[in-house]
Amino acid sequence: MGQILDKFQGRQWRQRQVRKISDKVFDHFKTQTGRANMTFEELYIATLLVYNDINKHLPGPHFDPPSKERVRAMLEESDINLDGELDRDEFIKFMQKLTAEALTVVSQGLIITLIVAPSVALVTKRVTEGVPGVGRVVQRLPNSVYASLVTLAAVLFQQSVPRIN
Repeated sequence: MGQILDKFQGRQWRQRQVRKISDKVFDHFKTQTGRANMTFEELYIATLLVYNDINKHLPGPHFDPPSKERVRAMLEESDINLDGELDRDEFIKFMQKLTAEALTVVSQGLIITLIVAPSVALVTKRVTEGVPGVGRVVQRLPNSVYASLVTLAAVLFQQSVPRIN
């Protein structure tokens, strides 16, 4: 239950997720190259890896990574010390800016699933009570159990929809 409530915190949750993914990717490149900064080529590959992780691990639709031109423009904006490379702090701010839109969509999907689905379930419970065979079962179920079952069905449906890769 704590994880669900944690996701309602919005911005802080998104920033922690981006930070976790960004740290993992930055550490990977630091280990591979032995350098503490990222060049444009490494940054673009890192962007692709971050978007791959977003598409794998976070619920929601598939998000296409940005073009090289957009990454290059954002590199120039994010490079505070103007050395043409990004250090860890610059990289994390770069990723937060770059992924803000995608993570907003993910958060909205969670809100719809976890708030709207139970509300709709309770509203439609009366309608299903008139269905032969099902009506008696629905009448006997407590509202909380019925809302949980409908929400679970909505989550399973969202996860079963094939993603475009």
